[in-house]
Amino acid sequence: MSSSVQRLEATGSALRDALVRQDWSAIGELDLQCRLAVEAAMVDSQDEAQLRSSMENLLALYRELVSVCQAEQQRLAGELIQLNQSHQGAKVYQLFG
Repeated sequence: MSSSVQRLEATGSALRDALVRQDWSAIGELDLQCRLAVEAAMVDSQDEAQLRSSMENLLALYRELVSVCQAEQQRLAGELIQLNQSHQGAKVYQLFG
C-alpha cells in the first residue's frame, strides 16, 4: 500500500473519530486534509484496487457525515424556532404584565 493511500486511510479514520465525537471544528480541518490526501493518492497510487477500496470507504464516511450534519442542522433549527417563540412570548407577557 502506498504512503498516500495510508495517509488517506489515516485521515479518514481520524475524520470518523471526530464524527463520533461530533467535533465540528476537527471535522472541518480533517475535511481539508482528506481532500489533499485524495489528490495525492490519485497521483501516487499504483494499486488501483486498494485505492478504489479506500475511496469507497471514504465515500461511505462522507455520506454518513452529510446525514449527521443534516440531522444536527434540523435539531439546531428546532432549537432556534423554540427560542424565538419563547422570546416572542416574553415580549407579549411584558406588554400585559
